[in-house]
Amino acid sequence: MSALNLDYLKTFTLVAELGSFSAAAERLGLTQPAISLQVRALEKQLGVRLVERVGRTARPSAAGDELLAHAGRIEAATNQAVEAVARHAKGVLGRVRLGTGATPCAFLLPPLLADLKRRFPDLDITVTTGNSADIVRAVDDNLLDIGLVSLPVSGRIFDITPLFDERFVAIAPPETALPDTVTPETLAQRPLILYEPGANTRRITDEWLACGGTPVKPVMALGSVDAIKEMVAVGLGAALVPEIALRAADRQRLVVRPLSPPLSRRFALVLRRDKRLDRALRETLNALKTLLALEPAR
Repeated sequence: MSALNLDYLKTFTLVAELGSFSAAAERLGLTQPAISLQVRALEKQLGVRLVERVGRTARPSAAGDELLAHAGRIEAATNQAVEAVARHAKGVLGRVRLGTGATPCAFLLPPLLADLKRRFPDLDITVTTGNSADIVRAVDDNLLDIGLVSLPVSGRIFDITPLFDERFVAIAPPETALPDTVTPETLAQRPLILYEPGANTRRITDEWLACGGTPVKPVMALGSVDAIKEMVAVGLGAALVPEIALRAADRQRLVVRPLSPPLSRRFALVLRRDKRLDRALRETLNALKTLLALEPAR
């Protein structure tokens, strides 16, 4: 059996409510023959008589009463579905799956996502953290919609938008004597707290330290920038961290110095070129692109 024609169902319901084909026709702005035709078409589809005439009054048959018991729920469910889809069309409802590293998640995204949520209360944004390679793989597999990751990223399937350079600085325990600009040779002479092996951050900091030509033996390897800062603050070693990870309070309790040569990594937005950009995804991308103006405080 084909699906019920919702317009015909509405016509039948109105005829039963008003007890008259002519009254239903007047209410709907149609002719009486058109109303009769719609009800007959519905009866033919269902194989039963839905309306019986008692004198000049149209009344639902037993089968018609059965259908009326469901008609209200059918109309309510239909209206709810239309309203839900309409909210998507207006861009006030939708889901966006974002993947990024722990540092951008903690130090860049909170105010940005809070503003999005304020402007679009029904926008559902989920954030997953991980290393850049895993995030890019998830975007490729369509498990994530957007990746905010460090470059390089390769693959013709991706649309890549560079955003900002994340500068690194040296941090040391309070009252540590450090030159105005810190070199790899300077840090190699101190106990170092580095990122855990395997992460892209560890790779680029190892490469920078190797420029000094002096072997480095870290005293700790940690996966959290907050943990690294705490270990440095209590005097267990020096470290290299992204400048955006330093809050005002960190600058008061740590010695912070720029690096020579400079060390940075570029972050970019990554999504599949064939990704359909609905309103929710467009608004999220536009918000993330405001990071183009990012300039960490010195």
